[in-house]
Amino acid sequence: MVRTDTVNLTVITAVAFRQKLASGGAGVMILRYDASQPGIAAISKTSGDPIPTANTPGDLYPIEAFREAIALTAGMPYSKRGSVRLEKKAVVEAAPEPEEETTADDPVIDTAEYQKIIAMYTDRNGKLSYELLNRDLIKFAHSSRTVHSMIAEGASTKKVRTYIVTSKFRTVTGNKKLTEEQAMKMGDLLDEVSPRSVFKQLDAELRKSSAANKRK
Repeated sequence: MVRTDTVNLTVITAVAFRQKLASGGAGVMILRYDASQPGIAAISKTSGDPIPTANTPGDLYPIEAFREAIALTAGMPYSKRGSVRLEKKAVVEAAPEPEEETTADDPVIDTAEYQKIIAMYTDRNGKLSYELLNRDLIKFAHSSRTVHSMIAEGASTKKVRTYIVTSKFRTVTGNKKLTEEQAMKMGDLLDEVSPRSVFKQLDAELRKSSAANKRK
């Protein structure tokens, strides 16, 4: 599980953070200083636009505020929170949809390490680029003797992908002890910020390499 910091909005006097919704997908929650009811919106996987919940009052939480919240929290992991303490020491109880319980098996992700990965694969426009990420992973796959051996031995795409992602993320974060579970959890979090599968290009390249190996 990763906890993310709140961001301050300018459209309205409020703070916001990204959150995984029980209905699936990513969302943002906005907390005003002068209201006890939070504003919650899902993020459309096709357009990236906010979709406020039915009980979110539009007069308190205009659509522009949600757009700003989405922009400011782009690339941040989601957070599960019970309450958030605002600067004026007013506590606003967040009441989102019920979520699945966090278990002891959930990998603990270091936020600073996650942000290093975001920074590494952010394009010139300031957006997370799956193309940059997959290009780097594929380059590593082509140069790795271990990857070549795994493919030759008939290892599954999932197993090879896990090795590649873990190896690269260890290099990017500087954490040589990063576990496979932590690395793949980071991949899951990256998948929250884009409608496409995060390792789609890598998987396609691995399947192509596997097919070529079988024809030998």
